[in-house]
Amino acid sequence: MRILRVANLAGPLCLAVLLVAGCGGSGSGGKVENRPAPAASSFPSSNGKSLFQVLKGASGSTTLVLLPTQQVYHQGQNRFGFGVFTRSAKKQVANAQIALYVAKAPPPGQVPTPKANGASAGKGPESKLAIELGNPASGPYPAKVESLATEPAFSSKTTADDPDAGKVVYTTEINLPSNGEWRIGALIRDGDKLSASVLPSAIVGQFNDIPRVGQRPPDIHTPTPASVGGDLSKLTTRIPPERMNKVDFADVLGKKPIVLLFATPQFCQSRVCGPVVDEAAQVQRDFGDTAEFIHMEIYNDNDPSKGVRPQVRAFHLPSEPWLFVIDSKGVIRTAIEGAFNVQELTDAVKGVTGG
Repeated sequence: MRILRVANLAGPLCLAVLLVAGCGGSGSGGKVENRPAPAASSFPSSNGKSLFQVLKGASGSTTLVLLPTQQVYHQGQNRFGFGVFTRSAKKQVANAQIALYVAKAPPPGQVPTPKANGASAGKGPESKLAIELGNPASGPYPAKVESLATEPAFSSKTTADDPDAGKVVYTTEINLPSNGEWRIGALIRDGDKLSASVLPSAIVGQFNDIPRVGQRPPDIHTPTPASVGGDLSKLTTRIPPERMNKVDFADVLGKKPIVLLFATPQFCQSRVCGPVVDEAAQVQRDFGDTAEFIHMEIYNDNDPSKGVRPQVRAFHLPSEPWLFVIDSKGVIRTAIEGAFNVQELTDAVKGVTGG
């Protein structure tokens, strides 16, 4: 098992062969802050169109790179998180207006009918994309922007010293009603102009062993200050160390609400572990002893060369970070892969503590 950098699983396809202008389009930049999702009415309706047709309706492909922050998907509604970056400078973009569209990928070797994709059979790059993106699309699914910032007192040195640490995450809810591969496209609005992008596919049903909402998690043991002789550096790679590991997970499961966060601020491949541990430290302050906060590092002895810890294996996690919010009966009520913000975590903890 290895922890994957989910943001690098695959790059988005440049639609130069589909859109006349090649890779050019929407601008970027802006203040890092929470932004509500744009109105769905500001984007074209899929209205029976194929994903190919939806994206071809844009005026060009985007200069932005859209990369998912996750790789685990289940049948039905899925919280979908993604980061947005400039293609040239690879800088994070915090103010883009984006809506996603999804369509089931055709089975290998199966060519969609002209009625399904609206494109005639033929050869060449555009025909190939018409086939790959030819099934009926659903959407738009507008995305909101969630800032990963905390109050200054909870911004760690680990996060502050990392120039690549995540600043925002874009999130929306997408419907993936069946197992298999789903193609994901995006339209980016910049004023009156729409540009397009294709994101890495979502594979539904690939990771079925990960504990889900409504289930009881594995009964793992987690280290505490007492179990490491008071050396908090063995509990966390955050600088300065947070204080989330007062109890062993197994001792409180089914007795008290738990916030269990798998993340490694120092060695994080997704670049958001530092920010989410900072956020958890702030939310822990707000809830006091009404819930137990446990931060579980990823690697044995906090050394990536020694492999992942048995607790990570017990949860079958293929990536990091992961958040599980568990009620006092020992049932998972929230499970999030990747980045989240303070308000999202606050709402989840309120749900298991009563506010």
